[in-house]
Amino acid sequence: MTWQYNPRTAIVRGLRTPFARAGTVYAKLDALELGKIVVSELLQRSEIDPKDVDEVVYGNVIPSVKAANIAREIVLGAGLPRSIPGFTVSRACASSNTALTSGADMIARGYADTVVVGGAESLSTVPILFSRRFAEVLVAASRQKTMAGKLGLFRKLRPKDLAPDAPALAESVTGLTMGESAELMAKENGITREAQDKFALQSHLRAAKATADGWFKDEVMSFPVPPDYENVADTDNLVRADTTYEALAQLKPVFDRKFGTITAGNASGLTDGASAILLMSEEKAKACGLQPIGYLRSYAYAALDPFDQLLQGPALAIPLALDRAKLTLKDIDVIEMHEAFAAQVLSNIAWLGSRKIAETKLGRSEAVGEIDPEAINPTGGSIAIGHPFGATGARIITSVCNHLRRTGKQYGLISVCAAGGQGSAVIVERE
Repeated sequence: MTWQYNPRTAIVRGLRTPFARAGTVYAKLDALELGKIVVSELLQRSEIDPKDVDEVVYGNVIPSVKAANIAREIVLGAGLPRSIPGFTVSRACASSNTALTSGADMIARGYADTVVVGGAESLSTVPILFSRRFAEVLVAASRQKTMAGKLGLFRKLRPKDLAPDAPALAESVTGLTMGESAELMAKENGITREAQDKFALQSHLRAAKATADGWFKDEVMSFPVPPDYENVADTDNLVRADTTYEALAQLKPVFDRKFGTITAGNASGLTDGASAILLMSEEKAKACGLQPIGYLRSYAYAALDPFDQLLQGPALAIPLALDRAKLTLKDIDVIEMHEAFAAQVLSNIAWLGSRKIAETKLGRSEAVGEIDPEAINPTGGSIAIGHPFGATGARIITSVCNHLRRTGKQYGLISVCAAGGQGSAVIVERE
């Protein structure tokens, strides 16, 4: 392999499992199993020699205590040569975005020609920990040589010590969950319940249409689900083709039951799933006779104070990515904004169109640009399709690249909000 700078990274193709509501189709599968399934299938469909893969970079938000480096475990379990290294990245909901840009940076520097990236999440198999007191007693008991000594330690436990310690759902700094933060954003930005429900309806109807029209055929695999192989996963099971605005409007608020506007209907649900993308240098892809679905043009990450508006990171990352691509918002043909909550998407749109925000948050004299909520997410978004934290970014990037090819358009913009006040923006282009 000759090491040289590669000006463009080719997105050769992407694939994902169907996304499923947690506790349903993939209830017995963890993130590692889902990741192995999709990576193995991606390589088979790409018809490349697995020996050509230089690295695997994979995103995961809630890691298994038994397989912390899911990327390397995928190499070892998906039939790849064991000489291929792999590392795992975590940037909350933008984890697979980070996997992709990390792999692209390796290719751009000439350190790799071919990288598999993506992400997986299983909310069905979230690890539940013991309380610290119980864990301390277990460790101490393991050191005791007699049964009497062990029992003596366990007698010191109280019922409260036996309560499980589930992973935190709240921000460590603010103490608020994402939903509670999104409620505050909706109030501060004047996002109405009506606007949120209309946007959620749009997401479901577009995802249902895209599924019915076969638009996901090349990017969503089907497979018999282990370990019993009695059921076949072949489509996303969160999409509601029959939902209506009236049905969404009847749902009760979840996070602020008295004055809130965010419901289970206008927010993304807990989801299991995995995604993968094959990246190559442009030269390598062409030498292999492959037709990439797109190319990486630019990317950016940004962050703001979580006490400000937690999920507004995309509004800061998008102008950076546009500047790096030497484009403006008017140049973008397809925009896909991850739908953690309808309120979050609409709040980011409000910030991007605000001159005041541009001046106070971005140091710019003019607003980034206006976005029509009806013009984005043409094949539906995370509210309808689902949101396995580590897998979502790669799902969106693949979908946008395929939509550019389908429509003959040139530029696509992908944005994802993330915990901790972070935001990601990726710009892709068609050849």
